[in-house]
Amino acid sequence: MTTTGGRSELTGLTAAELAGRLSAGEVSSVEVTQAHLDRIAAVEPVVHAFLHVDSDGALAAARKADEDRAAGRAASPLAGVPLALKDVLATSDMPTTCGSKMLENWTPPYDATVTRRLREAGIVVLGKTNMDEFAMGSSTENSAYGPTRNPWNTDRIPGGSGGGSSASLAAFEAPLAIGTDTGGSIRQPGAVTGTVGVKPTYGGVSRYGLVAFSSSLDQPGPCARTVLDAALLHEAIAGHDPMDSTSIDQPVPQVVAAAREGASGDLKGVRVGVVREFSGDGYQPGVQRSFQAAVDQLAALGAEVVEVSCPHFDYALPAYYLIAPSEASSNLARFDAMRYGLRVGDDSTRSAEEVMSLTREAGFGPEVKRRIMLGTYALSSGYYDAYYGQAQKVRTLITRDFDAAFAQVDVLVSPTTPTTAFEIGARVDDPMAMYLADLCTIPANLAGNAAMSVPSGLSDEDGLPVGLQIMAPTLADDRLYRVGAAYETARDAAQGGPLIDRVPELEVA
Repeated sequence: MTTTGGRSELTGLTAAELAGRLSAGEVSSVEVTQAHLDRIAAVEPVVHAFLHVDSDGALAAARKADEDRAAGRAASPLAGVPLALKDVLATSDMPTTCGSKMLENWTPPYDATVTRRLREAGIVVLGKTNMDEFAMGSSTENSAYGPTRNPWNTDRIPGGSGGGSSASLAAFEAPLAIGTDTGGSIRQPGAVTGTVGVKPTYGGVSRYGLVAFSSSLDQPGPCARTVLDAALLHEAIAGHDPMDSTSIDQPVPQVVAAAREGASGDLKGVRVGVVREFSGDGYQPGVQRSFQAAVDQLAALGAEVVEVSCPHFDYALPAYYLIAPSEASSNLARFDAMRYGLRVGDDSTRSAEEVMSLTREAGFGPEVKRRIMLGTYALSSGYYDAYYGQAQKVRTLITRDFDAAFAQVDVLVSPTTPTTAFEIGARVDDPMAMYLADLCTIPANLAGNAAMSVPSGLSDEDGLPVGLQIMAPTLADDRLYRVGAAYETARDAAQGGPLIDRVPELEVA
């Protein structure tokens, strides 16, 4: 093995630092973009974070950002900064495959609202990132195009479903990324790759053009290496969208201001609730120790820490695995081999039903088929009330748990996921073990409130990243950023610098 593709000065900078240099005229977007494209070319043989890299399109967008800035019309604070986009959001100039053979080489006829807002902000889209097929998974091993590897240890998973986005950040291939979070698919990858991942309040970022897995749970959000970078990206993509009937017509919370305020390190007057149910058996000891150290740090910053019980959180996992597959079985019915996408067995001797069956057999992977069958069964006659209906009642109880907790505290905290990154292949034959990776993240999706994962350090057992989850009420996303930034500043001071700088250099053959 030989070490190649070392990080350049530009690829090692945060998005905020790059934005500052671009604004000052110290560097061009073309130079920044080319540096990241070079980094991608060097390390992709090992990481496999991307399914499609659009070098020409990215450089064209970078040139336009430079021209606009020279003319005094920079589109946003992040104009000219590169980004990696999860391959579940529609792009009119690149394939959108959702990590599935069902949509191999399919290019949508329109941009998702998130994609459009990125372009309008002058942000440079480098390409589309790898993911678990149709966002169903916790390891990015369910991708039809092969797994993504964790830059901290390439024998380990980068989380899922958005492992490509999180790995691209940890590998310094991009300073920013977009993910989507249905049961933890932004936060859990963030935790195991030592990056920041935010699930905004449901409806805070438009779902228009997001290929749906579970419509009442899916939420796009920002992924970054720092809390401030995530806040800057959050403001760029958030806001009401009349194309999305679930979009909230309310002002975007002042997340950038909150992140800058939090960086001062003062949490006096903030009440932090530690969720009692997210501890004990099943949690890796190193994760628990890292979490306790993070809680102690919050207290040292002036926060009042109390224990809070949310008793129905124990039922979140089974409720989720009835609601999400039920909605998936409905949403994925559109892949019928008739209108677009893969078509198998299309000849004059076969009926439409046979073509549909053959296409779905060939196009969907095992996990997608498993969830479609679970959901179809849960919605079937005679079982709807016993399964889907009961799960929705549990969802209401979980929402009430959050309401009761937030009547006592400003934010809740927990580990983001019970373990550090597990080895590739370790859980592929054990769906229940895989599903447990989302044990702590699912309640926030069921209730629709905001949640963030911020790195809390490295486990003292295996040296791999651990995440601290911060949860806030709906439309109080700014609380995440204030607490997250305060903690991040204190963590960096205590641990001798940013955690992300300790990612080992990647080796490629």
